[in-house]
Amino acid sequence: MTMTTSLVPHLQHLPAPVDSLESYIQTVSQVPVLSAEEEQALARRLRLNGDLAAAQQLIVAHLRFVVHVARGYIGYGLPLGDLVQEGNVGLMKAVKRFDPAHEVRLVSFAVHWIRAEIHEFILRNWRIVKVATTKSQRKLFFKLRGAKKRLGWLNGEEVATVARELSVSAESVTEMESRLSGYDVSFDPAPEADADAEHEPYTPSAYLRDEHADPADALERDDWEDQTALQLGEALDRLDPRSRAIVQRRWLDDDKPTLHELAAEYKVSAERIRQLENNAMKKLRASLPAA
Repeated sequence: MTMTTSLVPHLQHLPAPVDSLESYIQTVSQVPVLSAEEEQALARRLRLNGDLAAAQQLIVAHLRFVVHVARGYIGYGLPLGDLVQEGNVGLMKAVKRFDPAHEVRLVSFAVHWIRAEIHEFILRNWRIVKVATTKSQRKLFFKLRGAKKRLGWLNGEEVATVARELSVSAESVTEMESRLSGYDVSFDPAPEADADAEHEPYTPSAYLRDEHADPADALERDDWEDQTALQLGEALDRLDPRSRAIVQRRWLDDDKPTLHELAAEYKVSAERIRQLENNAMKKLRASLPAA
């Protein structure tokens, strides 16, 4: 991933170019930390006057903190550069919503927004199949990921502790643990060039059942479709030319005309076209008892 000054708009305080993650981290670490007074002054300028230059200064001064937070999520197997970029999005949202009247440091407020964006990114990209879709599942996901760095499978007491702390059932904890222990498998991987034909990998595509692949069912379905098409053709032939044309154009053609368009063409009212269509459909249904 290439980290450039476009990662955060208008970083005029940073030297350019920043062409790698390492140089980006080194560069942001050199930006001076704001004092509480400087931070408050900038936040008030942004809050009261919409001063974008003040917002830029607040963002730039806290980019090093985003890197620090992002490093804590390296164990999820996602690129640090991507984690930093998502964290920067959270930082921007935090700066936009920061109220200096609360008299807290921006870093204490922003950490929640930074982590929220990183969490969402991890949940979107950690697995092909989503492991957590509800708020309680997301809390459980990150809680167990942290526990897995220190433990093997959770014992009964540990499961009960996690369930009690997060107000979820023990079954939910066990289910999430099993999801975390799984891994993605290619459904139909390409064989290696030098693979032995007698020892090809036994992949999911080789043993998962296709409920629609029964030859007898396929033959029966094709035969029914052929018979239905034949009966429909014969039923259409029994209609008078005008009724057949109306049904064909209103139901079978891709470019279907309206009742008023057909009425103008046949020089009758739209209500008459509707009557002809309804009568023709009744005759077709009578000719197709199996439909």
